[in-house]
Amino acid sequence: MVAELSTLRDQIDEVDKQMVALLARRLALVEEVGHVKSQHGLPIYAPDREAAMLASRRQEAADQGVPPDLIEDILRRTMRESYASENDSGFKCLKPELRPIVVVGGHGQLGRLFCRLFELSGYQVRILGSQDWDKADELLKDAGMVVVTVPIHLTEQVIRRLPQLPDDCVLADLTSIKSGPVQTMLEVHQGPVVGLHPMFGPDISSLAKQVVVYCDGRNPESYQWLLEQIQIWGASLNRISAIEHDQGMTLIQALRHFTSFVYGVHLAEEDPRLDQLLSLSSPIYRLELAMVGRLFAQDGQLYADIIMSSPQNLAMIKRFHQRFGDAIAILENKDKAAFKQAFDQVEGWFGDYAGRFLKESQSLLRQANDATHRG
Repeated sequence: MVAELSTLRDQIDEVDKQMVALLARRLALVEEVGHVKSQHGLPIYAPDREAAMLASRRQEAADQGVPPDLIEDILRRTMRESYASENDSGFKCLKPELRPIVVVGGHGQLGRLFCRLFELSGYQVRILGSQDWDKADELLKDAGMVVVTVPIHLTEQVIRRLPQLPDDCVLADLTSIKSGPVQTMLEVHQGPVVGLHPMFGPDISSLAKQVVVYCDGRNPESYQWLLEQIQIWGASLNRISAIEHDQGMTLIQALRHFTSFVYGVHLAEEDPRLDQLLSLSSPIYRLELAMVGRLFAQDGQLYADIIMSSPQNLAMIKRFHQRFGDAIAILENKDKAAFKQAFDQVEGWFGDYAGRFLKESQSLLRQANDATHRG
């Protein structure tokens, strides 16, 4: 038996080596694709091409008795690496005549990411950091674009501190709230203004499949090149008004981060053994616990700024608190009928999205389980 297993395992090892060689060849081809895309200004992420390719490979896998989900998992992971490697090819510069881009707060994590993207696209980039304000006039006098990326609570203050910019200079911000910053930019600058909110953190390897929300301010024709440049980087754009943006962020960011914060505080006060919780966890609870723990591995000041950035955030959290109390009353009364009625009402509100989210979460949970090591 030992000899038989050893022979089979040797064959598996040989196949694995062939897979590694094929992946290396694929990445080399992707690098060549990146150079072509860079020359012609094509986005690194082409959703139609990706969808068609995955459909073809799934069919080919099924024809050979290979589970289609298996080949899709392998290809999606491979493509993620491919998108990251395409960054190294650089990007076509859509506005080569643009004067220098000044990133205010460019030494921060998000600022460094955008400085790198602009530089990979061939733009001249300058940084105005917190220690550089004595040189602000010199740095900004011939700016073609100014991007403000500083902590939320300082954003409007920093915008007001800017000296007069050239009339055709594009003024933008990267803040996760929009109404206040966009209005402030419109007040201090008479030229083109746009509010941007990258819906991702600075630790991403590629903008492929990421979302950048933008809010028009003034003279959108003057910054259309910027939006197209962001798309070349691989991101999808979502246009929305500043007011609608902030209303959405109340749920997407403020309430979500606050509930994670409270759950983390509750866990710390209850003080269970984390290793024991993990050993007992199903993949879904492990993933939920990881998402809460992830919050506390980051900057507490940032999350305080996000949660406390608007009175409407507090109002939403209070409404959530009230509904939490209503749910507790159902439990206290052991009213299963009321629970089922509320459950059915929410299920109806989700509609077809409930099934869709179930399928998406199953895929995520399989990946989470794959990454788990027990023993």
